[in-house]
Amino acid sequence: MAYQFTIVIPVYNEEDNLERVEQELAAFTKISKKRTCILFVNDGSKDNSQSLIETICKRNDNFSYILFKENRGLSAAIKAGFDETKTELVGYIDSDLQTNPEDFNLLLEHIGEYDLVTGVRADRKDSFVKNMSSKIANGIRRAFTHDGMDDTGCPLKVIKTEFAQRIPMFRGLHRFLPAMILLQNGKIIQIPVRHYPRIAGQANFGLWNRLLGPLSDCFAYLWMKRKYINYEISKRG
Repeated sequence: MAYQFTIVIPVYNEEDNLERVEQELAAFTKISKKRTCILFVNDGSKDNSQSLIETICKRNDNFSYILFKENRGLSAAIKAGFDETKTELVGYIDSDLQTNPEDFNLLLEHIGEYDLVTGVRADRKDSFVKNMSSKIANGIRRAFTHDGMDDTGCPLKVIKTEFAQRIPMFRGLHRFLPAMILLQNGKIIQIPVRHYPRIAGQANFGLWNRLLGPLSDCFAYLWMKRKYINYEISKRG
């Protein structure tokens, strides 16, 4: 079977969530609008995540994994997943499953016309501090990037792989994926998706990651925007 869509799942110490990830993603592949495969990217987990991932992949032909030698962070895991993708479309979802894999179908409805479709979490089920810090960080980011996106931290996205693999990822830049597609003259849109409280495991990001980190990353983005090289090949011989 030739797959059309790869879902990247970054994993860092998520042993308590992986059985549910298998169940929900396997169920989604049966109703997906595109022939779908799953790629775990284990970001150097120190718990039993890798053993569980290998077991899951052995009993599901359309599941595979890569394992980092050491922890390198969420942006590195997403970038590695993009680079490993062989399908025309790539997406990602967090392994805490605070978003619903079924909502990928909502995003896939729009990917023909757009180059990135991102979810925007409706009625977020996070703490007050997390919600407020996210709103502030998104406001700061929009002021720098003018990407028009309300929730770039939403861990539910679909991207045309040719665009995803041209993103020059660095640590923290996963928050700027829509802006990086705009640098390639691509088209982006956000679609409301469902959001749920975390059921198991522990969030790996604190206030620095949600607020202060994104502020410093904005300056890195501005530097990259000034230096970004964009070209199209019109002919080969």
